[in-house]
Amino acid sequence: MHVPDGFLDAPTSVATGVVAAAAVGISLRKARAELDDRTAPMAGLVAAFVFAAQMINFPVGAGTSGHLMGGVLAAVLVGPWTAILCLSVVLLVQGLFMADGGVTALGTNITLIAIVTTVVGWAVFRGLRAVLPRRTAVVAPAAVVAALVSVPAAAAVFTLLFAVGGTAPVETGDVLVAMLGWHVAIGIGEAAITGLVLGAVIAVRPDLVHGARDLVSQRPLEIRKAGA
Repeated sequence: MHVPDGFLDAPTSVATGVVAAAAVGISLRKARAELDDRTAPMAGLVAAFVFAAQMINFPVGAGTSGHLMGGVLAAVLVGPWTAILCLSVVLLVQGLFMADGGVTALGTNITLIAIVTTVVGWAVFRGLRAVLPRRTAVVAPAAVVAALVSVPAAAAVFTLLFAVGGTAPVETGDVLVAMLGWHVAIGIGEAAITGLVLGAVIAVRPDLVHGARDLVSQRPLEIRKAGA
């Protein structure tokens, strides 16, 4: 999903850069409400994990590979606003120091990977949480579905951007079919990683998971007798 330099024309790249800058600016203010002294270190851990996990590619067929995007995973762990910041930092480091995605395409990559996957995934996650039983056991499955949806959503937005400002001589319909086809497969891998990581964290420290915090606070206290 990392878009290289020159794949979209200058006006489109500038427009996505403005969107990315605005989203990061808003997230800087909104993230204060998501983090406290106990959970703030989680943001650094999430950014480090996503950075490392994106270095690992898994095959999806026909010589194509995918990697974790991390929007839903980060949003459920530390909140959607903080997730946008975490992924933006990861993409900035990758673009500047690892040539993973272009520098002029940084705004596009932040828009697709940090913003679209997080916003769409968080909306799906919250929608499922609203209709599912209020138990911590539903958090990971809801995140799995959200992660699966978020990746093709980002691919669809990329296709829209390509239709507006793509520089390659390829029909938009062909781009849409290819992007959605491969990214559904990549979404399955994204969903699996998201479910495994969240399931492990919730089993040990559900109170540190932003998407489960309201459920943990409602748990009844267990009172044990001395010597029990």
